[in-house]
Amino acid sequence: MKVNIIGIGAGNPAHLTGEAIAAMREVDVFLVADKGEVKADLVDARRALCEEHLEPGSYRFVAVDDPKRGPDAERNKEQYEAGVADWHAARARGYAEVMRGLPEGSVVGFLVWGDPAFYDSTIRIVERIREFTDVEPHVIPGITAFQALAAAHGIVLHEVGGPVHITTGRRLVDEWQPGLGMTVVMLDGHLKVQHLVDKAADATIWWAANLGLESQQLRSGRLADVIDDIIATRARIREDHGWVMDVYAFTLAE
Repeated sequence: MKVNIIGIGAGNPAHLTGEAIAAMREVDVFLVADKGEVKADLVDARRALCEEHLEPGSYRFVAVDDPKRGPDAERNKEQYEAGVADWHAARARGYAEVMRGLPEGSVVGFLVWGDPAFYDSTIRIVERIREFTDVEPHVIPGITAFQALAAAHGIVLHEVGGPVHITTGRRLVDEWQPGLGMTVVMLDGHLKVQHLVDKAADATIWWAANLGLESQQLRSGRLADVIDDIIATRARIREDHGWVMDVYAFTLAE
């Protein structure tokens, strides 16, 4: 069964590439993770993309209950990795069960926020689906959150010939040091950069939440000066919408 794993960008419908639209038009059934009413607007955003670019009746959406992942923040490295592996396996089983019931020759699609290659589990989950049914995955790239972040702030993510370090909030405090250059942080539900204020008060931070959506918010400035505003803004967005997706970059000039 052909499976199109399609990057749809950071939230703005204009982020869709021509290649992504062509891949969407091949799909008979889009599988989406049902994460409950709180995050239903993320599914609605995917539906809106399809309604804009695909013929009515040429496809359908199937929501699959998303298994519980567990308290990641409370786990050590080994527990976290084991928990993620179990979550991937449970997702794969749920998707495979639906796929086995589809007509022969059906094309399945996954619409991936951002790009499938960066801090997203879909490619790994599709590989796990191979344990249950035959699949032929095809990956279509999308605009990443950190590309959209840089564009929204009008910045370049590196000095001339310099590096960019991309990491997660879980690893940030332990591994950050000024020599890393520009550091881009994803998957940071606790804004761990606040714990670096004592070490890097003069660092410049560029932060964005819900890029490309009506709820988008941008903040930038000296870390020590803007971190409280960023924390409050993030909390307000989460309270208003039930979820928030944010990303930030920061660097300490030498």
